[in-house]
Amino acid sequence: MSVKVGQTAPDFTMQGLVDEKFQDISLEDYRGKWVVLFFYPLDFTFICPTEITEFSKRDSEFKALNAQVIGVSVDSVFSHKAWLKELGKINFPWLSDMTKEVSRKYGVLIEEKGIALRGTFIIDTEGKVKYQLVHDLGVGRSIEEVLRVLKALQTGELCPVEWKPGKKTLGKA
Repeated sequence: MSVKVGQTAPDFTMQGLVDEKFQDISLEDYRGKWVVLFFYPLDFTFICPTEITEFSKRDSEFKALNAQVIGVSVDSVFSHKAWLKELGKINFPWLSDMTKEVSRKYGVLIEEKGIALRGTFIIDTEGKVKYQLVHDLGVGRSIEEVLRVLKALQTGELCPVEWKPGKKTLGKA
């Protein structure tokens, strides 16, 4: 199964690392907030730490937009915790999809490799997928673009190419 924009986001409950403690996290926990759910291939790799630390550095910008960032990989929570020694504090829930069930539901699992593509999903306050971007393993995503799209979605209006906050929208959809 692969989720599509406009559909209800598949719910999940996974064990994760929150403030260096293990905790079960559900998508339902964040109903009423926007959720930026991102999948990445593996811990202890090359591009992934650049994305994870950038999301963490910019977490307050997401929170100011009533949005919760959630990171997911197929690694164990123990691997995540060990990686903290290199990465430092992470400011968002960091989940373990060891069963690969959630990566599969969101359509980002590379079955033959057993890892996830770089998938980014923005889920609105009602649990609907409003944005998805999935791309190759070799290119890190732009956190700036994720923030821009989140802000555009939150206007509830039509936003033209290269729209940025403070620029004119095209009005209501």
